[in-house]
Amino acid sequence: MLHPRHWPSWIGVGLVHALGRLPFPVLWALGGLFGRLGYLLAGSRRLVARRNLELCLPALSPRRRERILRAHFGWLGVAAFAQGVGWGVSRERLARLVRIRNRDFIDACIAEGRPVIVLVPHFVGLELGGAAFTALVHSGMYMYQKIRNPVVDRQVKGARQQFGSISVERQDDLRGLIREMKKGTPFFYLPDQDGGRRGIFVPFCGVSASTVPMLGRFAGMTGAAVIPTFARFLPWGRGLELIFDPPLADFPSGDPVEDTARMNRAIESRIQTMPEQYFWVHRRFKTRPPGDPPVYPPKRKRRR
Repeated sequence: MLHPRHWPSWIGVGLVHALGRLPFPVLWALGGLFGRLGYLLAGSRRLVARRNLELCLPALSPRRRERILRAHFGWLGVAAFAQGVGWGVSRERLARLVRIRNRDFIDACIAEGRPVIVLVPHFVGLELGGAAFTALVHSGMYMYQKIRNPVVDRQVKGARQQFGSISVERQDDLRGLIREMKKGTPFFYLPDQDGGRRGIFVPFCGVSASTVPMLGRFAGMTGAAVIPTFARFLPWGRGLELIFDPPLADFPSGDPVEDTARMNRAIESRIQTMPEQYFWVHRRFKTRPPGDPPVYPPKRKRRR
């Protein structure tokens, strides 16, 4: 880890740490500025985000969608600059920065010892919201995808576990995860990325999207309450809201298609309230149903 080839990564980690100690309104201003500059430089990612907005919010005018797109890149910048806030932060600072809404929904389940799945879609405030959850609500458990850069991987994993959170590798035996859920440890589940060929096709904002159908299975195996949870940055650097919606009633139904579609509808309902902060730069519709044409332009091949 101390080899010279890792030194640039250590410098980057140190810079993120330093930024995280700035007052949050300063991070909001700097992040928004650089994020909007990123809109001009993003190239293919800007095209992906624009296409996603066309598909998912077709009722809006092109001008309104473009305003959302520009604002989205601003919030991406805020999320990037705020990354270090959760690295080594105190509970006291998180309590000052993060407002928790509708906490009774999850506290009641935890008090009963009932398994809980915290359904957390990819809004840009997710990382800070996750840190606040582990520090202020419950240490919880999450599924972790190893990062290729070992320095960054070590830092990110350490930050997510600083308040006692349990990490489950995607390649691990899921029986351990199920046992831990049955003990009452809330499980952070991020469901809304392209599921590839292992997913099933259900509507997402009216578009057929490959989606991993595991939520209903996890809930069925554990008897867990599924609580949709959303992180939303507040304007003018006032911090972040962590919002708990009511648990999904009568879930799961036993029908994987209906359960997965219902999960997507829960996410869609929040996208409508804060479209600027959903993670539009992800190629959500990369995998298409057999016979359907691609919805994104082909990636340019890098010259060797």
